[in-house]
Amino acid sequence: METDPRGSKDFVFCFYLISPNFGRTHGGDTQLSKTLIQFSNVGFSYGDRIALDSLSFDIREGELFCVVGPNGGGKSTTFKILSTLLKPQSGSVSFWGIDGVKHPEKIRPELGVVFQSPALDKKLTIQENLVYHGKLYGLRGASLAKKVEDLLKRFAVFDRKDERVEKLSGGLKRRVEIAKSLISGPKLLILDEPTTGLDPVARREMWSYLDVLRKEQGISIVFTTHLMDEAESADRTLVLNQGKVVTSGTPAQLKSQMGGDVISLKTTHPEALKEEIEKKFSVPVKKVDDELRIEKMEGARFIPTLVEAFPHQILSVTLGKPTLEDLFIHLTGQRFVGGEA
Repeated sequence: METDPRGSKDFVFCFYLISPNFGRTHGGDTQLSKTLIQFSNVGFSYGDRIALDSLSFDIREGELFCVVGPNGGGKSTTFKILSTLLKPQSGSVSFWGIDGVKHPEKIRPELGVVFQSPALDKKLTIQENLVYHGKLYGLRGASLAKKVEDLLKRFAVFDRKDERVEKLSGGLKRRVEIAKSLISGPKLLILDEPTTGLDPVARREMWSYLDVLRKEQGISIVFTTHLMDEAESADRTLVLNQGKVVTSGTPAQLKSQMGGDVISLKTTHPEALKEEIEKKFSVPVKKVDDELRIEKMEGARFIPTLVEAFPHQILSVTLGKPTLEDLFIHLTGQRFVGGEA
């Protein structure tokens, strides 16, 4: 299995465990789904720095499950444990009933992993890359040839199978990466930031291929992303910070924890204005960097009153519906920043 070349930028860690509706919530149905993967009191430290602190959560069969948090929140370590690159130092992890700590060798043949940085041999052709990877899994002869042909056709690269990878666009390389990871017929496909570097058209094409894949094969898919619109299509979301669970639930449930619309204010003296707004209107105001944020039901109606009260102190006002990033700010008082963990 390749090593993880992950960079340091922020991202969202999502598990896409195939559901009947790609990117749609199942409502109460997920409550009835059986547990596929279980993290129980998992702990991991890098020297004196705690990456995971008694982390517990479950992923249910047939759901799209996301882990949201900043770099340093524990997503990278969780990803590495999920892909069996790391063993937890405490606690347990089970995969479809198998102890992943004691028997990682039973898990690995069922995993397909696509890291963010390309792991293809640029000097080989598309077909040669797939054949070589298949041989690493012990495939030979007619069965390997059939598997390679099927994947080339499934990902619409059959007509370009003799082209060297170095000549391909970013979108095509990503398709080949995914095809390569499926050569062994895994139960679980894990993708790290699969749309990184892709233009909007290539992004849509990639999700289309994954949609067809899950419909035809029923494979479970895990992916990370730094794009909030992709994360918000999850069935359930787990919010991590400093290796601990902050909260979890469906995106709708999580957003309902917030006090309505999000009003963002720009001002030259944020601390002073924060105190004045809280005193006059008895509403909590958060200072995030040099910006003030207010959560208010029917925010559009409140803004004229707010501006009228402080006409010379408010430089600009924006209004928006809460996102998962807003939720993280709401729960932790900070943006997605921090070191890798």
